[in-house]
Amino acid sequence: MSNRTFTMIKPDAFEAGHTGSILKHIEAAGFKIIAMKLIRLSAEKAGEFYAVHKERPFYGELVSFMSSGPIVAAILEKENAVADFRALIGATNPAQAADGTIRKLYAKSVGENAIHGSDSDENAAIEGNFFFSAFERI
Repeated sequence: MSNRTFTMIKPDAFEAGHTGSILKHIEAAGFKIIAMKLIRLSAEKAGEFYAVHKERPFYGELVSFMSSGPIVAAILEKENAVADFRALIGATNPAQAADGTIRKLYAKSVGENAIHGSDSDENAAIEGNFFFSAFERI
């Protein structure tokens, strides 16, 4: 079990002006932000990040969406970070997300679900390293 996880505030939530509110939820849940940047993914970089989904029918739409506007990428720290963050963001489908979760509050749909959270300690490390070098982390 790791005490770090990776997240991205997605283009839909950024465009809707929810970044500040989402960050407040994250900090209120006891997470420390140890690295953060505002960037816009190229289609190529979005494709690299989501390469695991390349054979799935939604891959092209996902890449297009994730390169459609700015995102906020961050590495978070807290005991039991991955599991606690997954609970905080809620189910991928906002209609199925628990009340008070980030996706219930800010997501538009399964495809535009406001935020990404790593699903394992291994993926948290891989995803965090995709966006940040060790030099950029506190």
